[in-house]
Amino acid sequence: MTVLYQIFEERLRRTSLDFKRYLYSTINWNSRMFGIVGSRGVGKTTLVLQYIKENHSSSDTLYVSMDDLYFANHTLYDTAEQFHKDGGKNLFIDEIHKYPEWSLTLKNLYDNFPDLKVVFTGSSILNILKGNADLSRRVLLHHLQGLSFREYLQLFHNITVPVLSLQDILTYKANDVKQTLEFPLKYFKEYLQKGYYPFGNDEEYMAHLRQIISQTMESDIPVYANMNVATGRKLLKLLAIIAESVPFKPNFSSLSKLTGASKNNITDYFYYIEKAGMIAQLREPGVNFLVVGKVEKVYLDNTNLTFCLSENAPDTGNIRETFFFNQMRVKNEVYRSQKGDFNIGNMTFEVGGKSKSQKQIEGLKNAFVVKDNIEYGYQNVIPLWAFGLNY
Repeated sequence: MTVLYQIFEERLRRTSLDFKRYLYSTINWNSRMFGIVGSRGVGKTTLVLQYIKENHSSSDTLYVSMDDLYFANHTLYDTAEQFHKDGGKNLFIDEIHKYPEWSLTLKNLYDNFPDLKVVFTGSSILNILKGNADLSRRVLLHHLQGLSFREYLQLFHNITVPVLSLQDILTYKANDVKQTLEFPLKYFKEYLQKGYYPFGNDEEYMAHLRQIISQTMESDIPVYANMNVATGRKLLKLLAIIAESVPFKPNFSSLSKLTGASKNNITDYFYYIEKAGMIAQLREPGVNFLVVGKVEKVYLDNTNLTFCLSENAPDTGNIRETFFFNQMRVKNEVYRSQKGDFNIGNMTFEVGGKSKSQKQIEGLKNAFVVKDNIEYGYQNVIPLWAFGLNY
């Protein structure tokens, strides 16, 4: 196990504590076992290593990644057992979804080593109800989303603004932020193109993002859902079709013909692609995530994906709606609106440009016009960028 400790120490040495994601302070790190899930590239590994660096030492703690060659010849259970015998107390397992029989192994660790704390990260497609062991009664999953506009400002521009609740945003608290954030629209345009993922300073940002998309669609989903390579390519083709069409209401029969996949399989593909953080499906109020055929609109998950996957300049209206939906659903249930674009609770939101009128929501109570390219809120008009301060 010496090699595992060497890798662990090196990764810890390179981990910066300067910036922490929104989820860091909300997790109960003392829980016996829990998971942090999210799409590729959003910062799950960094989050875990930051906590270790601040709170533990290698004397009783070990970090391992399931994509390490070490596990080609060693089992996770045997490694954890040896670590426990050596006095280990805190085991952090990265990319658990890459390990065969992951759910059963986690269950056995939980049942057989009650004094061992286990934290794991995995793809957002990870389902603790699926597999050979039902972990739902033992394990809590925390979902990590990509950077909010607020986090982007702090990480890349050293501009610190407070988290605003939805009520704060609707009562113009973002107007006060302008004292610190002098040119919000300038930074907002940057964020929409390459601000959602923490590697935004990478000169090859779009190439890196394309690699994440390819790995997610051709590797992560097929491996997890026991699909073959050919199916992985169909998933990538389906995503390309979605990227050129969003937002749209899916016609599963039409998509079946375009991709060469059966209609029933298309609905499953949509489920996995959404869980993997590549798309987001807008549903009717009260419709469960798992209900098929009740989707009103499909968007790409975030605006960076839109810029990456669009062959031509992305539609501005689509970018605006994608941003609002992406940022708001972290802390709110967002549904389709009968008259506007979105409903949150009893509130209606119509999203548009600077010249957007009140016509769409005329006569509605608790209705707001969300406008792009404005700096200040007034009456029931709220600037679009302000909704990026919600987490």
